[in-house]
Amino acid sequence: MMDFATLMPFALLIAAIGAFAGILAGLLGVGGGIVLVPAFYYAFAGLGYGSPQLMQICLATSLATIIVTSIRSVLSHHKKGAVDWSILKSFAPGIVIGAVVGVLVASSLRTVTLQMIFGGVAVFIGLYMAFGNAAWRLGSEMPKGLMRGVISPLIGFLSVLMGIGGGSFGVPTMTLYGVPIHRAVATAAGFGAIIAIPSVIGFLFVDIPAEVTPPFTIGAVNIAAFLVVISMTLITAPLGAKIAHAMDPKPLKRVFGGFLILVALNMLRKAMMG
Repeated sequence: MMDFATLMPFALLIAAIGAFAGILAGLLGVGGGIVLVPAFYYAFAGLGYGSPQLMQICLATSLATIIVTSIRSVLSHHKKGAVDWSILKSFAPGIVIGAVVGVLVASSLRTVTLQMIFGGVAVFIGLYMAFGNAAWRLGSEMPKGLMRGVISPLIGFLSVLMGIGGGSFGVPTMTLYGVPIHRAVATAAGFGAIIAIPSVIGFLFVDIPAEVTPPFTIGAVNIAAFLVVISMTLITAPLGAKIAHAMDPKPLKRVFGGFLILVALNMLRKAMMG
């Protein structure tokens, strides 16, 4: 158990991470998970909790925060009539199946492998954010039948392996099939809860040795970090949204895409060295 002198810096560090993630979520419409997972990794590793299971703790704790932020976000968007519930309902079963499989796979992988997956996929997300074009299209309507049966579980599966909500994969998928960006962001907020709820339940039952887990960890979910981050994001996400309305977020999205690529490449470097 940490003493107070260690616990205080830990709490302040996690609070700063949560504040930053909240502002980004409000400002750019990206889920905080893409920031939280590497931030948790460096915070926990820096405090001496590096282990083959560390990335599982980072993914699970990030997903736990997404339950709260996603539900809050989708209800807010629903009040404005922006959520496409038909897309949400039709994609939900596949997303849940993919998320459950994601937990089973993630719980059996070591930190180095999960770092490689996170780093590799995050590079692609960063490239899309930096250089993606809103005019790109794969079709004029959302996929049905077999194509939906492939895409929806893939969104759930990859999101769990990344510890993120539905935004990073859901928004590009919907916009590529002609869904207006504001509607896509609102609907993808609902993807987050569909991904996070079943996966967090699964992660609570993952068996990780107590000596390598940070204090207040149940299964793979660090309850202390979850509570602190949620408190901060609830305060700072509206601030990010206000800034977004006051300025054009597109250049910032490109800058964040570049920042994400650097974070992802550093994660890959650490995995290769480890």
